Amino acid sequence: MTQMKQNTQPSFQKGFETYFETHRVNLLKILEHRLEVARAKGDENLIRQLEAEKSYYN
Repeated sequence: MTQMKQNTQPSFQKGFETYFETHRVNLLKILEHRLEVARAKGDENLIRQLEAEKSYYN
């Protein structure tokens, strides 16, 4: 039983890594769109907030 867990753990872990990377990429896309809208509106406060948030995910 222990041997089976050892064999499946790397695959399971890789699945989580893929999930989190996909999530991060999607968040960055959403942030980029929000930045475009904030820039179009000239909302400097929101632009600064979103740029700070974007740098957190990069």
